[in-house]
Amino acid sequence: MYEIIVKYGKGKFVMFREIRKKANAIGLDEAKKLLAEARIGILSVNGDDGYPYAIPVNYRYDEESQHIYFHGARAGHKVDSLKASDKICFTVYGKEVIKKEDWAPFVKSAVVFGRCHLIEDPEVAIEQLKHFAMKYYPNEKLADEEIAVSGKAAQMFEIEIEHISGKEVQEI
Repeated sequence: MYEIIVKYGKGKFVMFREIRKKANAIGLDEAKKLLAEARIGILSVNGDDGYPYAIPVNYRYDEESQHIYFHGARAGHKVDSLKASDKICFTVYGKEVIKKEDWAPFVKSAVVFGRCHLIEDPEVAIEQLKHFAMKYYPNEKLADEEIAVSGKAAQMFEIEIEHISGKEVQEI
């Protein structure tokens, strides 16, 4: 049996499972730190014919708003899946360390459940694109140059976070 976390959001109660092996759990702050520092996450959506569809994306986590932002095309498998169901799972992992002379590394991961949509307001999209670009470009000048060239074609997506959990496990 597993425990359920019940949260109130968007006018209804939402339930999420607790991590089964509590000894592997990391705190919420540590999971958020990993989410902020990792550079690539895996976006999982409900795909065609009930098959999950998971893709790696560059992203930016905004702890203040509790949103994740990423860019992508306005059409395709991901967009079609999000139109059918906005519920997503987003996973990051990393921080591999060897402990106590073990040969197999310990790996931390953070898992996010939430809802994802395309940002329709062009001004908000460009603003979020700039914040996103600053995570990956070495300086603001390069980010601004790229946005000037291709910013209008970039589509920004926003994940509204409903639940975050994290854990550390030894991968063998």
